[in-house]
Amino acid sequence: MSASPVSHTVRCGTCGRTNRVPAAQGRPRCGNCRAPLPWIAEAGGSDFGTVAEQAGLPVLVDLWATWCGPCRMVGPALEKVANDLAGRIKLVKVDIDKSPALARRFEVQAVPTLLVLDRGRTIARQAGAASAPVLRQWVEQALTDSAQPA
Repeated sequence: MSASPVSHTVRCGTCGRTNRVPAAQGRPRCGNCRAPLPWIAEAGGSDFGTVAEQAGLPVLVDLWATWCGPCRMVGPALEKVANDLAGRIKLVKVDIDKSPALARRFEVQAVPTLLVLDRGRTIARQAGAASAPVLRQWVEQALTDSAQPA
């Protein structure tokens, strides 16, 4: 039996109130002022489908490893992007050493590997670290491209 996804507490950037944000369901909003909250979760092989593929909005997936220096450097930049795009994306972090099947599934050859998923389908992919502004532009471009008719 797999463990259910955990919730995290997040401080609202608008009013400062602390809120509990579930890992898997909904679109988090501040219980006080109703502003969108950043949605950041961790997932592994047992709960990736629930946490990432069934999200009601696009998901930025960070496939990383604890031993990877660039992964540790890009983490805060990804969290800034998640905060800046609160209500538009969900950030899901996957430790590839704990989830080797996901690393194989997404053909990870270098870490960090970043994906943007829309309803479980990969719409953008990049390997390597980048600054928060570059990552935000990449995510926004992926969202714009996926919204265009084919």
